[in-house]
Amino acid sequence: MSAKPPETILGHITFLKGIPVHTLHSILTGLILSAISIYLFIRLKRSEDYTMPDEKPSIKGFFEVVTEFFYNILTGIVGEEGKKYVPFVTSIFIFILFSNLLGLIPGFYPPTMNINTNAGIAVFVFLAYNYFGFRAHGISYLKQFLGPLPFLAFLFLPVEIISHIFRPVSLSIRLFGNIFGDHTALETFTSLVPVLVPAVFMVLGLIVSIVQAFVFALLSGIYIALAISHEH
Repeated sequence: MSAKPPETILGHITFLKGIPVHTLHSILTGLILSAISIYLFIRLKRSEDYTMPDEKPSIKGFFEVVTEFFYNILTGIVGEEGKKYVPFVTSIFIFILFSNLLGLIPGFYPPTMNINTNAGIAVFVFLAYNYFGFRAHGISYLKQFLGPLPFLAFLFLPVEIISHIFRPVSLSIRLFGNIFGDHTALETFTSLVPVLVPAVFMVLGLIVSIVQAFVFALLSGIYIALAISHEH
């Protein structure tokens, strides 16, 4: 379930040939984010008061806004305990967002246009929220799979297992479908009408990239909230 990867700038580099294009661009996304992180770390270390917000738009301000946004969401859903999971959910959002946006740059490929990338992130989320559930409740976390009444456990258990397995599948396919559709439309109209029309699809692509990253991260936060909830 992945599109045939187009010719990309990285694909023309000799020693990178043979590496799947989505893997190359996932690594590129990681390197970009690592470079930004190092830059911000150095900047904060040199700043006299790094708690002061920037007066002008900046990459630091962007990360601050995103972090505060998910802080408000998670604490609103879970309470103060939710702040522990802000770095995790924010990181998911930022990685997917930058992966999506990479596809808007000519000569590059969005890693999220390949379902293998999305499945990897979704499985990571699946393992993480179950880990958080066990960490919060211990072995009692398994009661979430058994339903409210013991004698109905044999009915609830298979339904809950299927429901949890479907979560990473749903996350993967939703992200893949939207990014694939958006990127394909952009490529098609760019080749047909190379003037003005692509700009419209670039704007739409930007919106789709943000929305899909947000949906993925929000659902990840909701799954964590359900896992750590004390109402089992």
